Amino acid sequence: MARAAVSGRLAARLRWQAAALVERREESPTARTLVFDLPGWAGHLPGQHVDVRLTAEDGYSTQRSYSIASAPDADRVELTVQRVPDGEVSPYLADDLRVGDAVEIRGPVGGWFVWRPEQAEPVLLVAGGSGVVPLMSMIRVRDMIGSRVPFRLLYSVRDPADRLYGPELDRGAPGLDTTWVYTRGTPDGWTRPAGRLTPDDLVRWGWPADFEPTCYVCGPTGFVEAAAGMLVALGHHPDRIRTERFGPSGG
Repeated sequence: MARAAVSGRLAARLRWQAAALVERREESPTARTLVFDLPGWAGHLPGQHVDVRLTAEDGYSTQRSYSIASAPDADRVELTVQRVPDGEVSPYLADDLRVGDAVEIRGPVGGWFVWRPEQAEPVLLVAGGSGVVPLMSMIRVRDMIGSRVPFRLLYSVRDPADRLYGPELDRGAPGLDTTWVYTRGTPDGWTRPAGRLTPDDLVRWGWPADFEPTCYVCGPTGFVEAAAGMLVALGHHPDRIRTERFGPSGG
């Protein structure tokens, strides 16, 4: 009976649901946050993602996975979509989808790359580009519940124009420290030279390994592999490093 109940619940949570766009916000020149109304949404854990399916009038259908950016909020889900050059789905979502239009959403998906509010250890978030999206959900949930767990975010982007959630992160929250790492161009007066994330950055702005933080690393595959390797070399236990990576998928 218990197994049947669990199977039924999982099947219900992973069904496709109609979702209407109710709001869209510009995050950067190439990224938009899309707010969907999703009646009967079962909720999600920070770090999970959903599948989004588009179906054309001729019956052609395609789908992509997108991380959830928001904290749980009744029947609404926020996704931040970065336009992929020559992509099939992301340009439509970022540029053409209008308030009132509908898509299909299935989820939430994932149980490893999540932060649970009952975790008491320090948290290190390491993001490359749009890899900040699921980490932003963790930050927002922490703020929503008034958690005192200390968070540190190292966010690597090419230049200031590529920052997602810039004003929100600049405002900060008690117990959240954010450090920007620019790889190509820096703001005026920025002391760190432009360049890729380094072990020195992780030492200076991350947590010491003996604090036993849980580390969440998300971004392009090369970035994630490099950052995770640095963390291991600095003494962080591999079991405390959780990674989520993305690469070319047709956009």
